[in-house]
Amino acid sequence: MTSWLHEERLKAMLDVVEASGARRVLDLGCGDGDMFVRLAADPRYTELVGVDICRASLDRLRSRLAAAKAGACRIDLREASMTDPAPDLAGFDCAILVETIEHLAPGDLSRLEQALFRKMRPRLAVISTPNADFNRLLGVPPGRMRHPGHRFEWGRAQFRHWCARVAGAAGYSVRVEDIAGQHPDFGGASQMAVFGLDARATGQ
Repeated sequence: MTSWLHEERLKAMLDVVEASGARRVLDLGCGDGDMFVRLAADPRYTELVGVDICRASLDRLRSRLAAAKAGACRIDLREASMTDPAPDLAGFDCAILVETIEHLAPGDLSRLEQALFRKMRPRLAVISTPNADFNRLLGVPPGRMRHPGHRFEWGRAQFRHWCARVAGAAGYSVRVEDIAGQHPDFGGASQMAVFGLDARATGQ
C-alpha cells in the first residue's frame, strides 16, 4: 500500500505522460515499480523499460508484473545505472524519474544531466523530487532530510534554477509544478518538472 503523498506523485506524473501521447517510456530508477505496474496495465503503451541499480527491487517488480494484468507492450527491466545509459535507450517518447534524483550524490548530477538530456534525449522528461521548503509542515527537523537515502533535498527556488539551467543548455523547454499541496509560502510536498524537447532542437 502506498501513502497518499506517493499516490499524488504518481497521479501527477501519469497525467502528464498520458497527455503527452507517449507510447515508449523509460522509467529511470523504477524501484519496486509503483509507477511501472500502472503503465504496464495501460494498453496505450507499446514499450516500457525500467532501469534500476537494485536487483532485489527489480525482482520484486517482476513478481508484481507477473501477478498483475499487464497489457501487450514490450517490457524490459534492466539492472543498470541511469547515469550510464545503453545506446538503445536513446530517443524514447518519454523518460520519468519519480523521486530518484535526490538519491544521487550531488557530484553525480552532471552525469545524470549528460545521460538524460544528451545521450537518451527523450522527447519528454518528467522529474519529481521532494520540496525541502515543505519539510517543516511534515515535522522534519531543521538540517534533516525526509529519508536516510536522500543525498540532498532542494527547495523550490533551487529546483527551478537547476531545471532552467539544464533545459536551456540542452534545448528543452521546462515547466515546474507543485505536487500534493499548494501552500502559499511553502508550495507542495513534492515538485515536478516537465521538460519538452524544443522543435528547433529536433530539426522539425
